[in-house]
Amino acid sequence: MSLIDTYGRRINYLRLSVTDRCNLRCSYCMPEEGVEKLGHCDVLSYEDLLRISAEAVAAGIEKIRVTGGEPLVRKGILDFLARIAALPGLKELVLTTNGLLLKEMAQGLKDAGVQRLNISLDSLKPETFAAITRGGELQRVLDGIDEAERVGFPPHKINVVVMRGVNDDEILDFAELTLKRPYAVRFIEYMPTCGDADWRDLTVPGAEIRERIAQRYTIEEGGSTERSGPARNFRIKGAPGSLGIITAMTGHFCEGCNRLRVTAAGVAKGCLFSGSGVDLKPVLATGDPELLRQEIQRIVAAKPGRHEVTDEGVETKPFAMSRVGG
Repeated sequence: MSLIDTYGRRINYLRLSVTDRCNLRCSYCMPEEGVEKLGHCDVLSYEDLLRISAEAVAAGIEKIRVTGGEPLVRKGILDFLARIAALPGLKELVLTTNGLLLKEMAQGLKDAGVQRLNISLDSLKPETFAAITRGGELQRVLDGIDEAERVGFPPHKINVVVMRGVNDDEILDFAELTLKRPYAVRFIEYMPTCGDADWRDLTVPGAEIRERIAQRYTIEEGGSTERSGPARNFRIKGAPGSLGIITAMTGHFCEGCNRLRVTAAGVAKGCLFSGSGVDLKPVLATGDPELLRQEIQRIVAAKPGRHEVTDEGVETKPFAMSRVGG
């Protein structure tokens, strides 16, 4: 079975948030004072998250990315991941993490059936990393990356949110990682999720990121797979790793969007910027799997053609990325 929206896009990728909690306070993800945490009764149980996943896969989802907040802070996450990995028809289970707990949990994640890791890493400088994350320790993340490689994970995807005047001086440093190791480094344009009025001043356009790399290195075009995300891929000639740019602001990739999101509170969103979303809890309360599958199909049918964040006169309602799973 396939999930096809009204624009002819095949929706085969679910981003599933299991918690809004995080052990970092990244500046682009939440305000400095943090966000009010969801109550225990507001966060979906693992059983309900598994039911959503099972019906999504039955309807046509092939890839699930487990996110947060920081997914590794939720108790019992390894057992839950093992149950997700066992779903018939699921082709790919991946996890996004900030890496702080990765050294301790890498082997458990591998044993649970996680196939690949995406690691959020916005600076290779300890001071800058601490400033962006409001106190994070870079070395713990680097140690976690090394441990994940040691236990047998394939080359990681490294996600870098590029911010002008904050970490854009490290674009070449991240690009050069791919000369040393077979990482897939993804540069992500800064998005106005926290409602900051000066967000355009922080956004470094993807074209500029690519040009900076091209001024130093010869680059070659790269491809993408059917279940891959929105990155436009390329590589430095001769490098074992690859590069990609996610132009969320300057170059709508919406025409190729293949994703749904479900928050830890059970709200399904066809687009990151699509407002309040659809609350799945009433359908979950019925206990009827067919109704749940039909609701997922309706959400796909209502998926917008594109976001309007960069359109003239459009105001974006602030939200914490930790609440929607990125």
